[in-house]
Amino acid sequence: MDTKEIKRAINDGKVVYGTSVTSISAYLPQVLKSAGLDFVFIDTEHVPRDRETLSNLCYAYRGVGLAPLVRIGPQNPEQARQALDGGAAMIVAPYIETVEQVQALRGATKLRPIQGIRLQQVLSGEQPLEAEIDEQVKKRNQNTILLVNIESVDAIENLDSILSVPDLDGIQIGPNDLSWSLGIPNQYSDTRFLSAVKKIVTKTREKGLIAAAHFVNCGPIEMAREWIDYGVNMMIKDTDVNFILDGLKKDISSLRLEEGQSDSEHIIV
Repeated sequence: MDTKEIKRAINDGKVVYGTSVTSISAYLPQVLKSAGLDFVFIDTEHVPRDRETLSNLCYAYRGVGLAPLVRIGPQNPEQARQALDGGAAMIVAPYIETVEQVQALRGATKLRPIQGIRLQQVLSGEQPLEAEIDEQVKKRNQNTILLVNIESVDAIENLDSILSVPDLDGIQIGPNDLSWSLGIPNQYSDTRFLSAVKKIVTKTREKGLIAAAHFVNCGPIEMAREWIDYGVNMMIKDTDVNFILDGLKKDISSLRLEEGQSDSEHIIV
């Protein structure tokens, strides 16, 4: 899917699915496309990638019809602009907690190529864009999707204000950091965690925005379905590395047991 198709599917009440990719293999895009995905999630916050590698990945996935969602470094509008210049179709910024952070990202993603003092005047409302420029800017950026990671108690407290920023397309839940901020690290079945997820998703959907979630190491598939029941309409299911690891561990363990061997005899990462 491209971003127009993603928006259309979500507006029609459907859920779109992706996974996080860490591999830079040129073979993987076609493989993932055949798995029935709609988009891919490419992380540059925790996974080291230079701009050229990121751009090559973005265009490789665009080439097979999978829109690349790129997570930039912490609250870095310039990285967002560079990622879009390099082929990203969607941007998500990590650990967003304030309206000011969202506004800066809005300027970098939704008001390109306006920059500098003129951009700050537009963002502050001091001096709106001229009608002709405004039309061209909207046309240029109409297919760019901007999401922000909601993954702290402070972000939840500011959620109403964050969701009211113009041009924001939605949020993405970061489960790991959210659980730590709640004081219940990695306890994804805890009612306090699930209540927070439900609150975030409900408020986001009430605004008519995208509610995305990176469901990684959060529990069985039934729990992912529960998040979808809450209203998540953009699901990032795990990572390529985890799928490989889980599949290998399961099969190798089964083969060893058939041979009378024990897993405890071997080092398993």
